[in-house]
Amino acid sequence: MTTPKTLFFKSNTLYILNQLLLPGKVTYVRCRTSHDVARAIRRMVIRGAPAIGVAAAFGVALAANERRFRSAEELAARVRAAIRILAATRPTAVNLFWALTRMERVLCAWAKGPSELARLLEKEAFRIFDEDIAINKRIGSYGARLLKGRSIVLTHCNAGALATAGYGTALGVIRSAYRQGKIELVYVDETRPYLQGARLTAWELKKEGIPFVLITDSMAGHFMKTAGINAVLVGADRIAKNGDTANKIGTYSLSILAKYHRIPFYVAAPVSTVDLKTASGRRIVIEERSSDEVLYIHQRSIAPNGTTARHQGFDVTPHENITAIITEKGVFKPSQMKNIETL
Repeated sequence: MTTPKTLFFKSNTLYILNQLLLPGKVTYVRCRTSHDVARAIRRMVIRGAPAIGVAAAFGVALAANERRFRSAEELAARVRAAIRILAATRPTAVNLFWALTRMERVLCAWAKGPSELARLLEKEAFRIFDEDIAINKRIGSYGARLLKGRSIVLTHCNAGALATAGYGTALGVIRSAYRQGKIELVYVDETRPYLQGARLTAWELKKEGIPFVLITDSMAGHFMKTAGINAVLVGADRIAKNGDTANKIGTYSLSILAKYHRIPFYVAAPVSTVDLKTASGRRIVIEERSSDEVLYIHQRSIAPNGTTARHQGFDVTPHENITAIITEKGVFKPSQMKNIETL
């Protein structure tokens, strides 16, 4: 059984799988406007760097069809406003801005009537969607070559089909390797506080029939020491020019543990995640989300009243802790990211 689609577009409506309700309930949120899409991204109904980029592209396409526009100028202004609103939803994942830049290029090249712009924007959004799936499958193929038979791997958060248009990045590598008979077991970090590992990655692996064990985040070091883990595989939300990588909070700690235990630490991400304008991880903006997401589970408090909490959504893994970065172009050392466009 395969994982349900992360999102799909039909009859001028974007349907987004509500990941807040998984694994208990499979339901789709209907987005008929760019504001609906922005709200879904902000609330983490959809998450994962490639996935929110694809969703944002369709959000721009929706803006061109939200109403009848009196002039081409009014239409262009509405599309630009939608791009600004969508860009403000989440700051760390560079794929969001990459996808919006592509949509803005379509707007800048547009020279015909309003209906033509709507068609061109929708066509570009579908192109981004299809490219993402194809890219993920190439990442999976390259990454699988790094693993030996009967590998035991550990992953963090969710970098699977649910974090992309389909197939996944880090989980795409695991999928490809499993189909080649190379995966014996996957250790899945629960990933506090949103529990994407427990709710989403475990759900995807179960549907694929891939053997896995769920562990709390604080158990990772113990199992690296005792369980014969052969590799750590994670995704990325932004990769700086020097190879420093932002990913879900807890990834940095895993990289230190892996380095200590001499376990290869691999980052799997599309080239669109590489931000050549950001020199190093020190310049990556880290999203800080509501402390309520730490203090409450299912609207139920788990800490004393008045407790102060912090919730950094991401952390930065320094390039020296990363064995290799797996992209659709191949497998590279972090130091090669500065030349990724020419490789």
